Amino acid sequence: MQIHASCAARDGIGLLILGAPGAGKSDMVLRLIDRGFILVADDRVIIENGLASPAATLAGLIEVRGLGLLRLPFQAPVRLALAIELTGQAERLPVPLRHPTLGLPLCRLDPRPASAAQRAALALDCALGRVSQAAGAFGVATP
Repeated sequence: MQIHASCAARDGIGLLILGAPGAGKSDMVLRLIDRGFILVADDRVIIENGLASPAATLAGLIEVRGLGLLRLPFQAPVRLALAIELTGQAERLPVPLRHPTLGLPLCRLDPRPASAAQRAALALDCALGRVSQAAGAFGVATP
């Protein structure tokens, strides 16, 4: 399956970034790269058996608005562990969600705050069980 998204990885584990055109997916990948992640794919992600890879014609390319298409190091395939949907406003205490097609844990983040990339990295750590949570997107769902 091919989807309109971007993807970055840390330690070989992928974080799928979803959002409408112009939502900030590529910008989020750039900020994650600054935090030690590596590019997997930008704009189009191919997902097969839980693994993410770039479309062959876009491998290693990322669109940086104001600069153009840049070639960066990339890693693929990577196992997906989390999907993040970029939204205009994130809930304060969200309930646990799963992506309806991929079955991945899903959280919604506002990409505008300076802490957005740190929040995405923490979300990945929560999805992997490296950071525990009492309530929220990775906590126990309450009825």
